[in-house]
Amino acid sequence: MALKIAIVGRPNVGKSTLFNRLAGRKIAIVHDRPGVTRDRKIVEAKLQGLPLVIIDTAGYEYSTENNIEKRMWKQTQKAIADADAVIFMFDARAGLQPYDAELANLVRPVGKPVVLLANKCESKLQEDSVHEAYKLGLGQPIAFSAEHGIGLLDLSEALKEIAAKLHKSDKVPEAVQRSDERPIQLAIVGRPNVGKSTLVNALLNDERMLTGPEAGVTRDAVSNEWEYMGRRIILVDTAGLRRHAKIDDGLEKMSAAATKHAAFMAQVVVLVLDADGILDKQDLTIARQVLNEGRALVIALNKWDIANRKEALDKLNYKLRTSLTQAEGIPTVTISALKKENLDKLMQAVFKIYDRWNTRIPTSPLNQWFSDILDNNPPPLGKNKRRIKLRYITQAKTRPPAFYIFSSNPEGLPDSYLRYLINSLRETFDLGGIPIRVTVRKTTNPYAEKK
Repeated sequence: MALKIAIVGRPNVGKSTLFNRLAGRKIAIVHDRPGVTRDRKIVEAKLQGLPLVIIDTAGYEYSTENNIEKRMWKQTQKAIADADAVIFMFDARAGLQPYDAELANLVRPVGKPVVLLANKCESKLQEDSVHEAYKLGLGQPIAFSAEHGIGLLDLSEALKEIAAKLHKSDKVPEAVQRSDERPIQLAIVGRPNVGKSTLVNALLNDERMLTGPEAGVTRDAVSNEWEYMGRRIILVDTAGLRRHAKIDDGLEKMSAAATKHAAFMAQVVVLVLDADGILDKQDLTIARQVLNEGRALVIALNKWDIANRKEALDKLNYKLRTSLTQAEGIPTVTISALKKENLDKLMQAVFKIYDRWNTRIPTSPLNQWFSDILDNNPPPLGKNKRRIKLRYITQAKTRPPAFYIFSSNPEGLPDSYLRYLINSLRETFDLGGIPIRVTVRKTTNPYAEKK
């Protein structure tokens, strides 16, 4: 069984750099600015054959007020409580700081095994800081460099020793029977402060994501493994997306890039809207990008408990009819993430659109539909004034459904006729709300009579 470790330390000591190195890929945003990480990020990894579950945490900053720093510390406390062991990092270049000692005083009473890393030890200049770290009372410090991989073997040996003492090889019974189906990749996206993290917390029934009245609390895409009604889900919270012209901060650009990557790698995307501001230009841009990437889309109209409901629904339906015609029938669900209202309806809409997105139409009904539609409404004349002959159709792939139509003379087939075919496919085979790809390819029909 994997050893679960929480990486803790004050801001900008290299926690996310270590997290990315152990994960073997860039997952957490790394930036020179302190306090970039705010939410817990979790990933499975291996170090020298030792299976790990790694938790990245926010940098510790003391605060007595009910502000974002205090809420970030509560998230770190949860990470420590969930972990089997703690990696405590400090910056050996800067030397021990008051916050290092303060955090050590908070970690020691928890009673979890601790590995003390003196990070940024690229030269012998940091030796004094390494020796000074004994005063933290967390054991022997390891000279380390997360950026350059120095000290990884020592870290591996320390973690293996902890794993052996904790008897991690003992089997722990699962509380929930896992299904054999591959997990659904589900991303939550939207503009800042529409309630994305509140929705994730409500679905998980846990204060997993940092929330607050400040816009832009979430800065990175954070994945959470989850199971709902027997179906496994990778639930991804993302940073809020603003119009590109308004983004002039380097960190915000990195956050936006992480959000778009998460959305485009997902299978289903829930676009969260504020009931007071429905499908504005930025929302429409996000929705179109999701559909253009071939993802399934669900719209969640949040803060429904305080909305002007008739006005909100009228505006939403109008915008869907006039501005998102490329995927007619996008499911919309009214919710209140704060009060946990209609979350079951939202998840049922996710499952339904996911199943549609995976649809494969049997050959016989597909070709029967194609024959009928050509009889009832044949293609128009092409550029050479000859009627375009569409020979046969096949479904090339799913996720989303994509079809090839073969023709000996496809030149000049109007886009309007292709839209007609797509709309008929959507209506006939219950494919509402998902992107559909239809490509006309030139070929010789193998079933045609030879002249």
